[in-house]
Amino acid sequence: MFRFAVYEADQASGELRKSGIRIHLPDQACQVLDALLARPGEIVTREELRQRLWPADTFVDFDHGLNTVINKLREALGDAAGNPRFIETLARRGYRFVAPVQVTERTPTIQSTPSYPIVDPEAVAVNSSRPNPSQKPTTPIIRRTFLTAAEDLPTVGSPFILLLFFLLIQFMYLTFYIVALARLRPLESVVEQTFGPSAWIMTTAIIAALIGLPIRLYLISGVLFGIENMSMKFRKLFAPIFLLDELWALAPLLLAPQIGIGLALAATATLVYVPFSQRTLLLMRKRSAEV
Repeated sequence: MFRFAVYEADQASGELRKSGIRIHLPDQACQVLDALLARPGEIVTREELRQRLWPADTFVDFDHGLNTVINKLREALGDAAGNPRFIETLARRGYRFVAPVQVTERTPTIQSTPSYPIVDPEAVAVNSSRPNPSQKPTTPIIRRTFLTAAEDLPTVGSPFILLLFFLLIQFMYLTFYIVALARLRPLESVVEQTFGPSAWIMTTAIIAALIGLPIRLYLISGVLFGIENMSMKFRKLFAPIFLLDELWALAPLLLAPQIGIGLALAATATLVYVPFSQRTLLLMRKRSAEV
């Protein structure tokens, strides 16, 4: 039984608990965690993990597969590659568990049987491939959405470029809000020319601008000051940001009499995709920083 911070990892059962609450962890992530906890403070090389997770005759994209496993493990532990509390990445070498680890033996609860010993990692890898007739087969839990996941995205050599594009998008929306609030009279005139008297459109635009201003300032300050887990915080805000951005995506239609309906529709279609691009940029930056 390994204990670190508020977590408890049972090597015998392959369970991970946080403050007594069980956390779902895929089998390969459990094996990597066992390997790191068995040697805290020491480097566990990528080759050692490859031999543990995949037999020699297995054809697999090892780098992509291992990075995916490490990302899932970090997500379960609430850890971050940029500021690791538990798992430190050593570029092109391997990983190291940096938090203090306490190792204890499991206490039997029903029968007075010997405590489970700490299992050799190589033995675990061999035995895990053998079927256990007394164990019921389990169906792996796959959590996927229609949106792109971090492991599906490529990595880039300079994550700074991704943050630069993200910041430019925030400043673009910030400009939209400020110009709309500063030129309410001309905006009202354009709305009346396009849709006729529509007080509700102006009210919606003002409210959306007032809500959008603090959100954009928070995102800009989060990037500039390096707030930890920015991609996770953005995903929590994605629903309101999506609704806000889709509302402002209709703004080019107000300029249809000046620029033409075709160009207005093209601009609207482009702005419709922008909230997804913001999410993708942050996920790509997170994945590039962790590799």
